[in-house]
Amino acid sequence: MNETLPIVLGSSSVFRQQQLAKLGLRFVVAKPDCDETPLPGETPCQTAERLAEAKACSLTARYPRHLVIGADQVACCGGRQLGKPMSVAKAQQMLAETAGQELHFYSALCVLNTFSGSLYRHVDTTVVKMRPLTAQQIASYLKREPDAVYCAGGAKSEGLGGALIERIDSSDPNALIGLPIFRLIDFLQAEGVAVL
Repeated sequence: MNETLPIVLGSSSVFRQQQLAKLGLRFVVAKPDCDETPLPGETPCQTAERLAEAKACSLTARYPRHLVIGADQVACCGGRQLGKPMSVAKAQQMLAETAGQELHFYSALCVLNTFSGSLYRHVDTTVVKMRPLTAQQIASYLKREPDAVYCAGGAKSEGLGGALIERIDSSDPNALIGLPIFRLIDFLQAEGVAVL
């Protein structure tokens, strides 16, 4: 049997690194180099898919015989894209605006074999119904969950952010954290990586 190519996770997200580590696979982490600005007229789903692929492709020269995983997540509410707040003030505003609303999270995945050129793409859609929240609840949450400012929409669902959420509809609960694991396993197995 041919030896499988080494795996590279093209993401600086510690959350995605933790998710991939749970599969017990050996991998290295590389910071992708791409502009994450949405293009005019692009849907949130298209933005996420394009960026996941761009992140993987940006690492081709550095990792010419590897399986590179690119991922991106875009959240939107009422047709408006929500980025990562990156500050407590912005997170408070974002969570106040989305309280009681339905959010759509588009979690895109790309696996690129930089040697053969094989490319796999998938976008998982997760619908999240947020609870109505008071300003005090939002402030308490952000004080207790400071990493939430680095999460799309300011909601870190795998932590205390679960208390912000009324309902989640998804085909892969991992996707909301940032990496659609179920489809990733399919793509890795197609490239000869034995996950189990």
